[in-house]
Amino acid sequence: MSKKVLVVEDEQSIITLLQYNLQQAGYEVITAMDGEQGLQLAFEEKPDIIVLDLMLPKMDGIEVCKQLRQGKSKVPILMLTARDDEFDKVLGLELGADDYMTKPFSPREVVARVKAILRRTSSTVENDTEVKQNTDQIPIGSLRILPEYYEAYFNDEALELTPKEFELLVYLAKHKGRVLTRDQLLSAVWNYDFAGDTRIVDVHISHLREKIETDTKKPAFIKTIRGLGYKLEEPKLHD
Repeated sequence: MSKKVLVVEDEQSIITLLQYNLQQAGYEVITAMDGEQGLQLAFEEKPDIIVLDLMLPKMDGIEVCKQLRQGKSKVPILMLTARDDEFDKVLGLELGADDYMTKPFSPREVVARVKAILRRTSSTVENDTEVKQNTDQIPIGSLRILPEYYEAYFNDEALELTPKEFELLVYLAKHKGRVLTRDQLLSAVWNYDFAGDTRIVDVHISHLREKIETDTKKPAFIKTIRGLGYKLEEPKLHD
């Protein structure tokens, strides 16, 4: 069954170009030309990924992204913008977008990004408790991470994480006890586009701490190593 892509873009020429190239790559494509319609289709059609323009009529991409995440939607979002604006980039990712591309872009690159995001976020195994118990898990204190299922639990309660927050947590967990620089995390989790823009890492670390730390000012799991980066460690009993 082909994956479904929702393209929300107000320029018909770009919609036509993306629709053609995505369909050629084997995806089912649905489209919307304003933010309100895009948001409605996102909830109704439940696409596997959304390609979302930042500047849209009726409701901009930032607001669409915000409302999707507030509605507990974990659908991966690739944001598009005509402006190479660092503030927009960080804000979009802070609100839960997974990746970001600046116009003009090659439609082939969009298809490549869509494929990469879907590959990272797909969870194909059925939701079965016994199977999960036998899958590879990463236990760290009261944290339990199931990379294969894109799920994480804190004190046995499921965490609501965006795909990027989850990938960051998994990478930190797989390198438990090691100090990882912001540049290392950018390269490993974001792969491209954000060289030197370490605020993106800081924003996601902050979001993770809000979800797994009892006291974000005195984190027990994710430690800041001043001048270097971050380290995930097993919490001490009396931290």
